[in-house]
Amino acid sequence: MHYLILVSLLWAFSFGLIGSRLAGVDAFFVAAVRLSCATLVFLPWLRIHRVGGSDCLRLFSYGAIQFGLMYVCYMQAFQYIPSHLVALFSVMTPLYVVLIYELRQGRFSRRYLSAASLSVLGAATIKATTLDVADLWIGFGLMQLAGLAFAYGQVAYREWKRGHASIKDHEGFALLTLGGVFFAGIASLILTDWQQLEVSVVQWQSILYLGVVASGIGFFCWNKGAALSQPGTLAACNNAVVPIAVCCSLFVFGEIGDVPAESLIRLAIGTVLIASAVWVGQRKTSRSI
Repeated sequence: MHYLILVSLLWAFSFGLIGSRLAGVDAFFVAAVRLSCATLVFLPWLRIHRVGGSDCLRLFSYGAIQFGLMYVCYMQAFQYIPSHLVALFSVMTPLYVVLIYELRQGRFSRRYLSAASLSVLGAATIKATTLDVADLWIGFGLMQLAGLAFAYGQVAYREWKRGHASIKDHEGFALLTLGGVFFAGIASLILTDWQQLEVSVVQWQSILYLGVVASGIGFFCWNKGAALSQPGTLAACNNAVVPIAVCCSLFVFGEIGDVPAESLIRLAIGTVLIASAVWVGQRKTSRSI
């Protein structure tokens, strides 16, 4: 569990860093580059002969979803909503972890419908006067898709690792990031406006930090922690980053000055509603898993 807590603290600063330093840089390009950096970190430890052909393909596909699809949606969300809302809208990820786990076990509970409704109500309440309604919902939708992708990858890797205990995490981790690079790279090749792309030295430094530290080391430690944790613990730790990230974005990176006073009240009410959604979704978790 300590792996998950340490990574949560590490990731908390990434939201504000992306929102402030990488504003205007193509999201698909950033996703592809930072995943490429993460791959280079772990490529020397890749042992394909230890993993095996079919499992290589399985890990590659898990990474395409958990890292590639997630990052494409996550990075694109910053184009529509500020970083503190990106962090807040990721709060449903632990619910998705438990939901996906139960679906893979052939179970489902109606409480997820109630939780989803509360989450949508919370997002509607947060609507700020300075934020376009369409942008809010596009950003919200992108973050839910990102959360589902990240949750699926965690659960799938956890189940795979528990069936392959003899294979060390670092021996196959590069396959996950390679899958992410493949997905994000294709998206970037198709959708990035290469003629308009400009990246400053400071932005390159931020991308390299996010790639090597936040994505490379962070994702490795997170998946290692996921493999060692119970589903309920994994779900709860997914939310540890949210309050810290929201505070960092508002106070460390100065987004508080862009939020009108009345919108802060809406933010507080919406946060309570979304937190309630997570509580509704997880209150029976210990009995169901």
